[in-house]
Amino acid sequence: MNKISIYYLAFSLLLVSTNQIAEAQNTSTLTEKQKAIALISSFTAKGDLVKLKKSLNTGLDSGLTINECKEVLVHVYAYCGFPRSIQGLNTLIAVLDERKAKGIKDTIGREATPVHDTDKYEAGWKNLAKLGGRSTEGPIEKPTSGYGAFSPETDRFLKEHLFADLFSRDVLTFAERELATVSVLIALGSGVEPMLASHLRLTMIQGITKSQIEELFALVEKSVSKTDADAARKVFAEMSSPN
Repeated sequence: MNKISIYYLAFSLLLVSTNQIAEAQNTSTLTEKQKAIALISSFTAKGDLVKLKKSLNTGLDSGLTINECKEVLVHVYAYCGFPRSIQGLNTLIAVLDERKAKGIKDTIGREATPVHDTDKYEAGWKNLAKLGGRSTEGPIEKPTSGYGAFSPETDRFLKEHLFADLFSRDVLTFAERELATVSVLIALGSGVEPMLASHLRLTMIQGITKSQIEELFALVEKSVSKTDADAARKVFAEMSSPN
């Protein structure tokens, strides 16, 4: 092997190593867009429209498109209700009007790809399986115990609407949707700990790291509520405990 080949090989290995380190560093912290999604979700759930307005401006400045902001506000209705979601959307409209008046031209962003699934229950079941890192092959499993068996209507609504209609909309990734969901559940406070634990697990399966989740708690403590952040830390510690 001549000197040029040796140099090229060494340079290539160095480049790969550098890229791997950069990738690891990038995944160890939340991006500005991820932070914006978390705060937009939290303040919508809280009904704090003043802070929501600020977080929407920050999100748009950090690169969120109009449609991504709108999608976050649509998504969170499934966890904190239509009243909060609609007020969030109204706040976004006001923010966009103000920014337009200042000459700021925000990127609209792409629309969701149309979904043509004929069996929405199956589509929702498959999306939920993907979220949990499970195989989508084989027969559909319906609940045989718990609320899903007690109220098949609720199980159907969850699969057909939440996990089919909403999670199939590809404006946001599964990881971004889970980050928004976890942020809402943290903001809701006591009473939803089992759901928070479940979605924290799904968030990690979707690639959000432990350090990023801890950073989320710190962000909530600083910007939203220390009480909510500490409660979420307790849930996370309990679910992470080997016992």
